[in-house]
Amino acid sequence: MKIALIAHDKKKEDMIRFATAYKDIFSKHELFATGTTGLRIQEATGLSIHRFQSGPLGGDQEIGARIARNEMDLVLFFRDPLTSQPHEPDVSALIRLCDVYSIPLATNMGTAEVLVRGLKRGDIEWRKIERDQG
Repeated sequence: MKIALIAHDKKKEDMIRFATAYKDIFSKHELFATGTTGLRIQEATGLSIHRFQSGPLGGDQEIGARIARNEMDLVLFFRDPLTSQPHEPDVSALIRLCDVYSIPLATNMGTAEVLVRGLKRGDIEWRKIERDQG
């Protein structure tokens, strides 16, 4: 599976802890991340991650383009709902694309845990069929 990992500044530590906790699961998949988030996860876990630009510099849009081409299977985006983001339109567009293309999306750690445990069980295997038909 192709998994995108994104985290706003105040949520990066949560994402690092999450990626560390589920390192064994993530190591079996292809990981993508926005710039700083990806770097910090790599440094903490040793996982191989394809890094895009940082979110405000277009990384959210790069991931969105992958979604629009049916090249992403799961998005974990730890958002900070209490801090205004200068690139909020890009964030909204990314979330909208996940809805348009039926990409499972978690915007917080609780939902992410449900999705990652489902990933381990094979609950998201239907995405391979969707991707192959696209």
